[in-house]
Amino acid sequence: MTDADRWAGGSPGAISRSVSQWRQLVDEVEAGYSWSAPELSNDLGCRRELARAWPELPAAVRTAREPELRELDDRFRAATAPWPEHGGGVRWLDRVPRLIEVEAGRPCDERGWPPGGEMMPFAKPDAVRVSSC
Repeated sequence: MTDADRWAGGSPGAISRSVSQWRQLVDEVEAGYSWSAPELSNDLGCRRELARAWPELPAAVRTAREPELRELDDRFRAATAPWPEHGGGVRWLDRVPRLIEVEAGRPCDERGWPPGGEMMPFAKPDAVRVSSC
């Protein structure tokens, strides 16, 4: 077990596991996220955990892991569009995948969102493409 995996009472491997989950989610968002707004919120839990634990990690661990986390955050930012008029929030929560994959034949609502988008408080931004609409 590394120092990075011992944080605030976290279980062995917690930081490495969260980074791995974050990398997997970023890969999926880049390729086209299988859309479900509640599921995306749930999937972002790994990044929330990293944000919570980060200040409690030893400085040497933060320094060693920072480039990897920054690279993943930058990739996520590039693969997502910001929420319209939603400034100043948490940078990974206030974003929508640019490419949303949904089952063929599923209609989008009048605001451009596929099923599951009813919880979105705004119309689909032009920067977001939905595979079936």
